[in-house]
Amino acid sequence: MTVFLLAGLSLGLSAGFSPGPLLAMVISHTLRYGRGAGIKVAFAPLLSDVPIVTVITLLLSSIYAYTSLLGFISLAGALFVMYLAYESAIVQPESAKLVAEPGHSLFQATIVNILNPHPYLFWIAVGSPMIFSGYQQGIEYAAAFIIPFYTGLIGAKVMLAILVNRSRNFLTGRVYDYIMKFLGLLLLLFALYLFQEGVRLLVR
Repeated sequence: MTVFLLAGLSLGLSAGFSPGPLLAMVISHTLRYGRGAGIKVAFAPLLSDVPIVTVITLLLSSIYAYTSLLGFISLAGALFVMYLAYESAIVQPESAKLVAEPGHSLFQATIVNILNPHPYLFWIAVGSPMIFSGYQQGIEYAAAFIIPFYTGLIGAKVMLAILVNRSRNFLTGRVYDYIMKFLGLLLLLFALYLFQEGVRLLVR
């Protein structure tokens, strides 16, 4: 279960701190309307991911009886997570200073996240395979991945909203850079785990 807990938390934190449309909106709303507005936007994934995760999980559920196919998906997930690790390691703090259009609400942030292709790629290649792998051992294992993932994802964005509200220079400082590089290392370790699982399923 420790693997699922660490995987969910590291992936959630990486997604939470990584530059993207939702992070831009968290920062923009915090700077324009205050900490509370930024924190509200941070909770958009709880609304946007429900239909995404449900549809992808239902579509993929019929193929998980085929271990070879699951092995290929795990290998693809390993490559995708390696890419995320690379992005985390090379990200420039200044790139997080994206500008969002004024007047976005939580509803609009949810729509933006639904239209972002990144969550679909993640849940196809990594998220859903982890859920199914955990569910085979018990529903608590699947929950051990999902709960830390969203705790890390939302918690990271809430933390950024608080830090940006207190210090406008946080995103250009070394602390942010160190956080992203550390998360990149955690993601690389998880990619190696996925690669090992993919090979195991292929040779079963």
